[in-house]
Amino acid sequence: PLFAGMNGSAIENFSCVIYNIFLMNCTWQAGRNAPADTQYFLYWQKSREDNEMECELYIKDENCRNLGCIFQNVSIGSERAYFLVNGSSKDSLIQLYDEYIDLYEIEKLMPPSSITVNCDEIKNNCIIQWQRPQISHSNKDKCFKYEINVKYK
Repeated sequence: PLFAGMNGSAIENFSCVIYNIFLMNCTWQAGRNAPADTQYFLYWQKSREDNEMECELYIKDENCRNLGCIFQNVSIGSERAYFLVNGSSKDSLIQLYDEYIDLYEIEKLMPPSSITVNCDEIKNNCIIQWQRPQISHSNKDKCFKYEINVKYK
């Protein structure tokens, strides 16, 4: 059964973020009723056509319990990705946690690059230019908005 396991043993506060264009970091907390020996395992599937992959680089707490994962070479597609965290304990069954996530919504964009400022003191104006940050998802034409904070000396 989908909800088999001791109530409160599934992970809590699951979240992921994609940064530096292709790295994804996922973290969670142990279930509040999980036995002390519970170990968690994260699997994800980018799309229905892709194979399910287990985390290759777990983030561990002081008790060597998996409480996060770092994925490398992540690419963002248009489909929702599926995440599953299951657990094991010698004392009891552990509830699983699963969630679908639109990866483009969790991408943390890098700041703009190649920023140049050219000011003309006679006309009392400045032209500020930059390059849009790289993004990993396919929606390259998405509108970017920037806020510029100009401080005078």
